[in-house]
Amino acid sequence: MGHLKQRNLNTTRERLRDQVAHALRAALISGELRPGEVYSAPTLAEDFGISATPVREAMLDLAREGLVEPVRNKGFRVTEVNERDLDQYTEIRTFIEVPMVGRVTREAAREDLEALRPVAEDIVRAAREHDLIGYLEADRQFHLALLALGGNDRLVETVGDLRKRSRLYGLTTLDERDQLIPSAEEHIELLDLMVAGDAEGAERCMSRHLGHVRSLWAEGEAERKSAQGVLKTRLRTER
Repeated sequence: MGHLKQRNLNTTRERLRDQVAHALRAALISGELRPGEVYSAPTLAEDFGISATPVREAMLDLAREGLVEPVRNKGFRVTEVNERDLDQYTEIRTFIEVPMVGRVTREAAREDLEALRPVAEDIVRAAREHDLIGYLEADRQFHLALLALGGNDRLVETVGDLRKRSRLYGLTTLDERDQLIPSAEEHIELLDLMVAGDAEGAERCMSRHLGHVRSLWAEGEAERKSAQGVLKTRLRTER
């Protein structure tokens, strides 16, 4: 026990699995569940105060998303994302999202674009208030809703899957240093360019934004590895 912070869950059967999956994703993002570590469904279920079945089902959902992998007779290992993975995810997203932003800028109704402004503002607000889960959820909603204006559902699903696979480690440290705020504000800049009909400017902004996100991934991973190194050194010293 003791892996996860206390969370209140709605015990309605049809909702429980989804709530556990959401809580586990939040724990992955915050670093409560660590890359490379193996966690058993019964142990996590004790932390939630529920039976192991919905936890196991939720972990299987996360496994299909590539966030964890089953380990026979032990549980689930949190998958690690390496630099090559992150580069490839960024490259694919750039191929998809940059031209799509240009297309949406040229074709979408301005009122449909303006409808996304409250979500863009939520991203900035969450970053400033250090609401990490709120930040990531608003960011996800903004990007996928923007792409949805292009009318290609399969494209939206593909980007959604890439976003799940490229979740950030060490993001908490970056948040504490206010390093997420500039990335958050780029959503407002992007939307302003799109509403103004500046397709080329919007494409340049999206390309820069994805590069910014990639640099945050690198910084977050570096912070995580540095913290692990300090801990290992301390443990060796104390022996």
